[in-house]
This record gives sequence, structure tokens and C-alpha cells, in this order.
Amino acid sequence: MTTTEAEFWFDPLCPFAWITSRWILEVEKVRDIKVTWRIMSLAYLNADKDIPDEYREFLKNAWEPVRVAQAVDQEYGQEKLAELYTALGTRRHVQKQEYTREVIMDALTEVGLPTDLVDAMDDSSYDEAIKASHHLGMDQVGNDVGTPTIAMNGQAFFGPVIAKAPKGEEAGKLWDGFQLITAYPYVYELKRARTHELDFS
Repeated sequence: MTTTEAEFWFDPLCPFAWITSRWILEVEKVRDIKVTWRIMSLAYLNADKDIPDEYREFLKNAWEPVRVAQAVDQEYGQEKLAELYTALGTRRHVQKQEYTREVIMDALTEVGLPTDLVDAMDDSSYDEAIKASHHLGMDQVGNDVGTPTIAMNGQAFFGPVIAKAPKGEEAGKLWDGFQLITAYPYVYELKRARTHELDFS
């Protein structure tokens, strides 16, 4: 069986990407897929958009964890990027911590990375590489969407957006269905109102 190469775009701030990323990690255990983690930026995506003040406030410091992720990707590669995303996301989405300098340093320490990587928070020299990675994904799906974005087999889609990540074979079955739908080139949207609260467990 051929391994499916899947690319996953995320911003560490996004709760929807976090839950979907926990699902795709489960999929890796039960299906023959290999995930490449890609960075996008919600701050960059929404920089020139007319968005509510509340969401603008949410994005106020959004560049900071993305820059640290980019620094880790450039200097230490995919494995450490994936580990850092898990460490950051656990603190933000499960433990409800803000991405302060101390919290990011703690995440770096957990995954065995130098804490001075935290200085990337304020280093805009990473922004061009972030934008390039961002466009690699967003240009495939359009700027009216965001993260999570997944690309595989020549197709890219925003989503799936899920309220709770399935485990084990249930995760695999959802992946099977996602692959089946996204393989059809004329599918553009599948959506319904969210009736469940986000479950980060």
C-alpha cells in the first residue's frame, strides 16, 4: 500500500486546528499516512480584513508563537516542530494558558529545545518564511478560509473542523471518508451549524 503524504497547516493559536491535529495524529497510528506540518498565520491572513474588534484582540500577539514555531522548523526540523506544537497547544488549549514568554520557554524545555529560541517571538526576520509557508497552503484553498488546512493527493481543503477528535479506528474511518470526499474534484464545501462545544480532551 502506498503511503499517503498529507500536509497540515496550523497556527498554534487556533483551537480548531488543534483538535483536528489531534485527530490526524490518531490517523497516523491506524492508517498508512505521513504528516508534514506546515505553518500558517492567522494574523497575516486577517491583517487587511474587516474583522470584529474581539477577534482583532485575539490576534494581537499571534505572530509570536508562530515565529517560534518557524525558528524550530528551520533549525531543528519536522520532528521537533510537531513536538513543540503539541507542547504549545496543550498549554494553550487544554490548560488555558496564554502564550507568554514564560509559557513558550516552558514548552521549549519540555521538548528538549534551547530556551533562547523564545527570542524568535520578537524577530520579524522569520515573517517572510512564515508567509511563504502560509501561501503554500492558503493559495490552494483561498483566503476566505484558514486553518486547519490539509493537502493530499493533489487536493487541498480547509478542514475538517471537528468539535472532538476521534480515537483509534474511529479516527481512521473519518480519514477514509475525508479522503473519499476530497478525491472528487468538484466538491467545494460541506458544512453544518456547530452544535457541540469544543472538546480538547
